[in-house]
Amino acid sequence: MEHKKRGRKRLGNKKRFHNIMLRFNDSEYERLRKICESYNLDISQRGTISPLLRRLVLQSISEEKDRLPDTSNLAYHINKIGNNINQLVKIAHHKNLRNPNSSLQNEIQKTNELLCTLLKITMVEKPA
Repeated sequence: MEHKKRGRKRLGNKKRFHNIMLRFNDSEYERLRKICESYNLDISQRGTISPLLRRLVLQSISEEKDRLPDTSNLAYHINKIGNNINQLVKIAHHKNLRNPNSSLQNEIQKTNELLCTLLKITMVEKPA
């Protein structure tokens, strides 16, 4: 007579070792509850949320437009811009120019606009 094991089936080499804990505020929890209801799942029942979230996350395809631009060289370029501004100011002071010429002011204005644009790009939050 064969003895059958009872309980949860073994995962074998598919065993999950990485743990992620999520916390939700009231509005987020309400949205999660509505999603569970749409799948006819009881959110208060243990073991229903993890498989649902795993399936939703792993089956979704992220699009390129959702990713942030590469900002690895951003600090380097900002420092270079700062160096250029410092050099322009140093030349202006060296030549005893109390009021820098209009081209210098235009360059400073363009630099400030570029810095603002770069900061806006890096600080933009993805829509929910």
